[in-house]
Amino acid sequence: MSAGEERSLLRAGVILPFLITGTIWGSTWFVITGQIDGVPAAWSVFYRFALATPALFLVAFLMKRRLKLTRPEHILAAIVGVFQFSGNFLFVYHAELYVTSGIVAMMFGLLMVPNALFGRIFIGERVQGGFLLGSAIAIIGVSFLLVHEWRANPDAGVIGGNVVLGIVLAMFGIIAASVANVIQANPTGRGVPMVSLLAWAMLYGTVFDLGFAILTAGPPPFPTSTNYWAGIVYLALIGSVITFPLHYNLVREIGAGRTAYNSILTISVAMLISTLFEGYQWTWLTVGGMVLAVVGMVLALRAKQKKKPL
Repeated sequence: MSAGEERSLLRAGVILPFLITGTIWGSTWFVITGQIDGVPAAWSVFYRFALATPALFLVAFLMKRRLKLTRPEHILAAIVGVFQFSGNFLFVYHAELYVTSGIVAMMFGLLMVPNALFGRIFIGERVQGGFLLGSAIAIIGVSFLLVHEWRANPDAGVIGGNVVLGIVLAMFGIIAASVANVIQANPTGRGVPMVSLLAWAMLYGTVFDLGFAILTAGPPPFPTSTNYWAGIVYLALIGSVITFPLHYNLVREIGAGRTAYNSILTISVAMLISTLFEGYQWTWLTVGGMVLAVVGMVLALRAKQKKKPL
């Protein structure tokens, strides 16, 4: 990296959004735990995006982005919405019923792995050997953390313990998010302003969330807790509407490869919060797992960053 590039990365317009998005997204994993305490997860997902959707449309309008989509663009937005704002979040919220929020966040740090695999299958992106090596190291590290989680709750319930169920749900969430990431990168998706695509996708996802909640959780509950609704506002406006534009501006400013390092900060914040507020216990196994996971992610991201276009 040249001296000019290093200076460009250290300017406030890059550092501040990087720190803000990483810190906010790291905190959202814990805030979700307050949304599923006594309230069906499906309804909490719906409430979050029912509030976030009009706000995101307003952001797109204020940014003067095109909001009128063609029929193929609407179809793409609907698919992205179902996978990203329904499947992904429904699986995540249900996973956190069984697994510590920081561990779910750590698992999502591996999102780059299915992203690379699906990118190879559907849009022909090549994967470097360094990426594969780094991903393998990260997977081993996360596996250490999951083993610790299971040992801490060996008699939690079904399928070898509810921890296992939580891990499976989180994995489905990762796959859903990955599908959304890859399909939005097709030629149709690249022709739509990102904020506009996200707004329409969120609208379609919210409609799906409503139907899913009614079918699986019955009539909508109306919690009276101020903390619950404060969490909804935080997740919807701060954790969704504010961070998405900042994140994609970073992608434009410094590239997707460097922006992906934000996941390291997100995971660190999530694990710190889990330690402080969820009583997460560190052992040599978890410390080693955390180190391996972070080192592996860094190696994988550095290799991916050097990938040559086809």
